[in-house]
Amino acid sequence: MMILRKIRLIVSFACVVILIFANNVSSQSEPPLPSGLNEEATPDTGEPVLPMGLEDESEPEEPVLPEGLGLEPQGKSETKNEQGESVLQLPFDFSGLWEARVGGRLQDDPHEKDLSIGETRFQMQLEKTVEQVAFKLTTDFLLDPVMDRYEIRLEEGKGIVDIREINLLFRPNDYIDVKTGRQTMTWGTGDLIFINDLFPKDWNSFFIGRDPEYLKAPSDSVKVSFFSGLGNLDIIYTPRFDADRFIDGSRISFFNSGLGRRSGRDAIVITNERDKWFEDIETAWRLYKNLNGYELGVYGYRGFWKSPAGEDPLSGNSTFPVLSVYGGSIRGSAGKGIGNLELGYYNSEDDKNGGDSSVRNSEFRFLAGYEQEAARDFIVGIQYYLEHIIHYSNYRNSLPSGSPAADENRHVLTLRLTKLLLGQNLMLSLFTFYSPSDNDAYLRPKISYKVDDHWSVESGGNLFMGKDDHTFFGQFEKNNNLYIGVRYGF
Repeated sequence: MMILRKIRLIVSFACVVILIFANNVSSQSEPPLPSGLNEEATPDTGEPVLPMGLEDESEPEEPVLPEGLGLEPQGKSETKNEQGESVLQLPFDFSGLWEARVGGRLQDDPHEKDLSIGETRFQMQLEKTVEQVAFKLTTDFLLDPVMDRYEIRLEEGKGIVDIREINLLFRPNDYIDVKTGRQTMTWGTGDLIFINDLFPKDWNSFFIGRDPEYLKAPSDSVKVSFFSGLGNLDIIYTPRFDADRFIDGSRISFFNSGLGRRSGRDAIVITNERDKWFEDIETAWRLYKNLNGYELGVYGYRGFWKSPAGEDPLSGNSTFPVLSVYGGSIRGSAGKGIGNLELGYYNSEDDKNGGDSSVRNSEFRFLAGYEQEAARDFIVGIQYYLEHIIHYSNYRNSLPSGSPAADENRHVLTLRLTKLLLGQNLMLSLFTFYSPSDNDAYLRPKISYKVDDHWSVESGGNLFMGKDDHTFFGQFEKNNNLYIGVRYGF
């Protein structure tokens, strides 16, 4: 009954928002441009780009002067707007966004604030390309009364400033790219499930209703890419470990195995940080190739568990044990849609035989997925995911008396439904995780509407349910929330 009441609440909430958006659409004389089928795409910025050959020719450009004869050696220049007025043109590309989001919990949580999210954000992006070198800077300025802490902590994404990207990309020759600095990276084939993608994630942002782009946290790394007809190779070197922005109780309550109960702001997770430059390093590589319409990939990683997966017996602090991962993937056409397979072997090197209860065991992980456009502007995606504990008997024997034990095999099914309406400007989506082994679930309903080329609004929720407090999704049941947001992109 509790689950049904939650579903009725989110459906009622969604219907009200749809009616508001539909009324807004009916008053417009011209529909805005389509937004596409990508839920996680960033909003369009500036005026739409016209196809080649259809540029506005009402004001022909002056011929470019030879190098050294320009009148503005500082790089500044003037151009004219649609009204024919001269305006100053910056020597770099400038874009960004402003947004505000607010949301609240659907039930009382004694360990957290009632407001799950309440913030305003301004993002600034600067880009400049000179010959074979490109520079990019993306910085977020954030006012967050929920946390109410403005000390800048870039590694954790906390404070009034969060530098998302600051990097240089250069090409020594036609076969090599080098990108160095703070950057956001991803690879693998999963949809919100990550096996060989061992780059940092921000799980707090994901569970409180921030834009999906904030699930990916930045890394301070050097990425070298090699291209050839035989295949392509990416090598990534991170000189200091970049952990997940993990659930520590400051925003989201969780099951604390040390206390044997849910905890939050009353017991913030303290970790033994791995923050020594050129000692606590990470390396990752990917070898991939397109073959007859299928993308094949082989992966490797050497570093540490990205979220705390161990405990220091002396201090009681959480730790990041040593981890190596090896895997592979394939993705390509399957019937009328696109299918993918991915697997990975997680070698927990600080607990090779599984007999140390203070360190997470080695695991085998497997993913199979399929996506298809079932009807016009209606996309359906399904996935099956498996986590298998390798030394399960040793794991069970090492558990302290009374501690809840994980299943040897954790099964998870996901379903994504996406429907586009009103000229593809209104998107209704639902992403669900369901684990038959843990008997828990997580629902992500969302409604987003693109008002015009700049403005967009959205609302959604994060709904957790489970039989037990200690299962992965069940532990977050007190964090059920609804949120609404507005964004302006330029």
